[in-house]
Amino acid sequence: MSPVHLRPMTLADVGPVMALETALFPEDAWSQNVLLGELAEPGRHYVVAESDGGIVGYAGLRAVAPDGDVQTMAVDRNLWGSGVGRALLTELLDEAGRRGITHMFLEVRDDNPRAQKLYTDFGFARIGVRRGYYNGADAIVMRRVDEAGSGQEEDR
Repeated sequence: MSPVHLRPMTLADVGPVMALETALFPEDAWSQNVLLGELAEPGRHYVVAESDGGIVGYAGLRAVAPDGDVQTMAVDRNLWGSGVGRALLTELLDEAGRRGITHMFLEVRDDNPRAQKLYTDFGFARIGVRRGYYNGADAIVMRRVDEAGSGQEEDR
């Protein structure tokens, strides 16, 4: 596999992103219309991770200072543990810092300890649970506070 390159998501990426979305989240996949709506919204920042000419991951940020949300994040199963998720989350947090976000939120499936660990490694802490948020799973609500609004963590 060649190195992964991050870039802004474009409308041309919607098809490949949707293919990855439905493969990874068959029970809870976003519709194409939801994704298109997100891309059209001001205050959003969506990126894709590319390798060998294909999309291997994507992530999205909703930014309405001082709050932000990780709207979605996914990485091709074949690349789990390779650092793609870390790169995507770093990009979202960096962009959040540029937009003055001090409080980042996200929901993660309670049956996904791999993703929970990633978020914890980046300073997110569990603040609640949304019962039945996903098909067949609860959502753990997590928050990361960065009063400086820099989006940076020294110990990353």
